[in-house]
Amino acid sequence: MAEIVKMPKLSDTMTEGVVSKWHKKVGDKVKSGDLLAEIETDKATMDFESFQDGFLLYIGVEEGKGAPVDSVLAILGKEGEDYKALLAGGTPAPAKEEAASVSAPKETVTPAPTPVAPVAAALSSDSRLKASPLAKKIASDKGIDISQVAGSGDGGRIVKRDVEQFSPAAASAKPAPVFVPAGKESYTDTPVSQMRKVIARRLAESKFSAPHFYLTIEIDMDNAMAARAAINAAGDVKVSFNDFVVKACSMALRKHPSINSAWLGDTIRTNHHIHIGVAISVEDGLLVPVVRFADQKGLQQISAEVKDYAARAKSKKLQPADWEGNTFTISNLGMFDIDQFTAIINPPDACILAVGSIQQKPVVKNGAVVPGNVMKVTLSCDHRVVDGVAGAEFLKTLKSNLENPVMMLV
Repeated sequence: MAEIVKMPKLSDTMTEGVVSKWHKKVGDKVKSGDLLAEIETDKATMDFESFQDGFLLYIGVEEGKGAPVDSVLAILGKEGEDYKALLAGGTPAPAKEEAASVSAPKETVTPAPTPVAPVAAALSSDSRLKASPLAKKIASDKGIDISQVAGSGDGGRIVKRDVEQFSPAAASAKPAPVFVPAGKESYTDTPVSQMRKVIARRLAESKFSAPHFYLTIEIDMDNAMAARAAINAAGDVKVSFNDFVVKACSMALRKHPSINSAWLGDTIRTNHHIHIGVAISVEDGLLVPVVRFADQKGLQQISAEVKDYAARAKSKKLQPADWEGNTFTISNLGMFDIDQFTAIINPPDACILAVGSIQQKPVVKNGAVVPGNVMKVTLSCDHRVVDGVAGAEFLKTLKSNLENPVMMLV
């Protein structure tokens, strides 16, 4: 009686198999243990043996094609048997030599080989020897007891090379010990703090409601480095590169007010004041205190204010008024050697600037390749408010401010 051979589940994550090669064609006689096909899973290509005798009546999946697990891979039965009713879900007609009163077809459940370490006996769960037909033939010709051969194929299957490399002396040796990892899985569940809940809610709303797009530019920081060194050598307040970025952004926002805007649903609010939020990492997450009227403050005043915010943020002494009212935000990971990244817009702003580290690299100046110091910044924009050209023009002005820092000192 004809039987269906289903697409086997050859790995725990396999949902579909691809037949990479058929080793039998329709009409061929098949014996149990014969290599029927090679099936490609999500992890490997594995040999698939027949688990019954018969003739290959039907191939359900062509070479190079895929099919879901448990779909019809093939049909095996008696020579000349009519299998079409079986495909339709009925009872196949008997073969010419069969009586008409044969019982209903029995659908074959194809076991799924589980990859295991090679074992000497190379047996499956039903103790049937797993070896390729060629390996069996070579073993028979050489007078080798194939049950003593260790299989190196998928699921411990004995293949040609195993028989050719078989040594009776090695087979009688003590098997190598199996090493089991001594560690154990563990984890820690930490309750989500209120700060983290607020961060998650606000940034999720921003990311999934505001259509972000990103613009990146590279800035020559040689002059900014020289200016910072001169200012720090002469003054009591030491300024950072982030202070330069805050000042440069405030001046660029004055020139490009569309970047200093917010989406309010029915209206776009263009802010005439410039309040720059500076992202500061704390134990429970991220706080963004605001440097108010940043365009009207000098580098040393900005530096002192940001340092005060950072100290109070670490000691949890910031007040809500300190982190409200931002019109633009800066997130700087340069001190962590991050050369470039993108940031999620901090509502209600229309834009946020992600600042990377200053990298030493070859640059071209006056037609010659010389050592240089460059910094990449990426502007995240809410496309509901800011278009690409407006964002690009803002970055061009920002670049000019940082590459000519003397303009920020007048």
